[in-house]
Amino acid sequence: MSDPIVEKGKVVSLAYRITDEGGELFEYRDIPVSYLHGSGSDLFPLIEQSLEGKKIGDHVPVTLPPEEGFGHHDPSLTFTDDIKNVPPEFHRIGAEVEMKNDRGETKVFYVSKIEDDKLTVDGNHALAGQTVRFDVTITDIRDATEEELHEGKPQGPAGGSPLDLQ
Repeated sequence: MSDPIVEKGKVVSLAYRITDEGGELFEYRDIPVSYLHGSGSDLFPLIEQSLEGKKIGDHVPVTLPPEEGFGHHDPSLTFTDDIKNVPPEFHRIGAEVEMKNDRGETKVFYVSKIEDDKLTVDGNHALAGQTVRFDVTITDIRDATEEELHEGKPQGPAGGSPLDLQ
């Protein structure tokens, strides 16, 4: 029997690391996560294309420019206010602030800067505007079950898109 390859209808498990354009490690995942190949999941299309035809143990480096990765930085998602107008629990870099717009939609913003009694929150992904590198290692490939094919995602604790970072 031949080794399984990554193709449509296969559940693919992988470990990965993401580095920013300066080569700094942004995220590392050594406990494998899984996705259903060809399901149109939240896996970046260029990564999914790069995995096509690969086998267990293959290491696949993929470089994503902003338009194929986390997008360009959107200045309209950055807000600055006097720190006295912001509750104290958000007075630290990296604090998460959930905001709601007039239509009731919510979005998470992060405190990105505190300077001169001003606090800035940013709703862009931390890697927006950057060319990033994903180093992906395929750890397992198996046939999807009928339920997984119907649902469009793997079942179980490792299921779901591993790179749902958008």
